Amino acid sequence: MLSRVAERIYWLGRYMERSENTARLVNVNSNLLLDLPSGVRVGWGSLIDISGTRSYYERDTQQADEKTVVNFILADKNNPASLINSLSFARENSRITREIMPMEAWELVNDLYHFIRDRVDKVTSRRDRATILLHVISNVQQFTGLLAGCMSHNNAYDLIRIGRNLERADMSTRIVDVGLVNLLPHLSIGGTEVLEPYDNILWMSVLRSLSGYQMYRQQARDRVNANAVVKFLLQSEDFPRAVAHCLKQLELCLWGLPNSENVLACIVSLQQKIELANLDELLQQGLHEYIDEIQLEIGNLHFRIAETWFLPQVMAPVSAA
Repeated sequence: MLSRVAERIYWLGRYMERSENTARLVNVNSNLLLDLPSGVRVGWGSLIDISGTRSYYERDTQQADEKTVVNFILADKNNPASLINSLSFARENSRITREIMPMEAWELVNDLYHFIRDRVDKVTSRRDRATILLHVISNVQQFTGLLAGCMSHNNAYDLIRIGRNLERADMSTRIVDVGLVNLLPHLSIGGTEVLEPYDNILWMSVLRSLSGYQMYRQQARDRVNANAVVKFLLQSEDFPRAVAHCLKQLELCLWGLPNSENVLACIVSLQQKIELANLDELLQQGLHEYIDEIQLEIGNLHFRIAETWFLPQVMAPVSAA
């Protein structure tokens, strides 16, 4: 496989996963409005922090309103991580590499892009937004299932899975990092702080943003609380969107690729950092800094992957005889 083809396949996996994550985040935040009293304002600016696009947002995120943020995250073509751009990039990568995957997969990506493009002006409306975003989520999941059931499980398939799981691990860490307080930065009624009564509701929202609420209840068998949720989303090896599970899937995919030793070493180091972390202690005094380190290592992992399989190799000069 040519390196440029491998890179496009990898980014196809990332962009499709990013599209689902983006749709899921906005949809969950919209639903959160229904669970909280009318006097409590949801911090929409936190979605910009989660997506890592603050540098492209020209206003103060603390004062961001629902309509502006939703348009920026879903429909703004100047935001490289917006839903419309992610699907556009996924479509282009899928078009160029469509001979590698089932034709139905290319058709699904193409149809999904046109579906969003034709309705992009409706996403700021709460009435239409949920239907549009649920369509995106279900179609990306259909794409994943289609590849799992109909595509040869070869190196190309492994590269799509690598992109998907790396993107998923990155998003899970971002969601945990934003956590409780940043979801509602101005959680007050009449000037009185009322954060504590909504602790469960907010962490349930975090879980639902990753479709993890039911699986959390099966595993934790306890009320929703910060310590248990953070452990579940970082260290569970059974839940597909937990960071530990994503890293395990990356490791399995990399075993089938040539020259993967350096990338595997990075993954093993990151797995140990996740597994050995004392999250109870970090929640008290340093979770944000710890998550920053994890995100930096995930970013480094991407560069190692690119360096190994996508970037041109620099040949050593041949000495004269």
